[in-house]
Amino acid sequence: MMLYRARPGRRTFRPVVDRLPASMSGAVSLGAFAALVAALAVVRELHATWFALGAFAALSALLGALSRPVAAPLVAGAGWLFFNGFVAHRHATLEWGGAGVEGVRLGLFAAAALLSSLPAGLPRRTVRVHLLPVPDRVRSTHD
Repeated sequence: MMLYRARPGRRTFRPVVDRLPASMSGAVSLGAFAALVAALAVVRELHATWFALGAFAALSALLGALSRPVAAPLVAGAGWLFFNGFVAHRHATLEWGGAGVEGVRLGLFAAAALLSSLPAGLPRRTVRVHLLPVPDRVRSTHD
């Protein structure tokens, strides 16, 4: 049995979607970014280019849509680890390229994951209260 709830201001009904908790999002993102690195190696795009950066940002957004907003730093951290270790510096070595370069990459992955996960943090339904007018006196029909 599937429960349905309405979004505020809409007439259509959508099913309630459960998001992954933060710990599970971190584990899934490690596996997903490892698969992305393997896919980039197959298509020979394992270089620090806009294509690879865009692929990592798109995967961060996809993982953010499956996760709760609290998990955005974990998704961004996993993305940065794989991008830095296998794409930017190769051979699984982590190197710090400066706060400007690495901060922008980490910020891009975090923003993509957070912006796509924010709809999960919004309330699914607002409570609307309508007050009915109460008559001053209740008239009796037997007067």
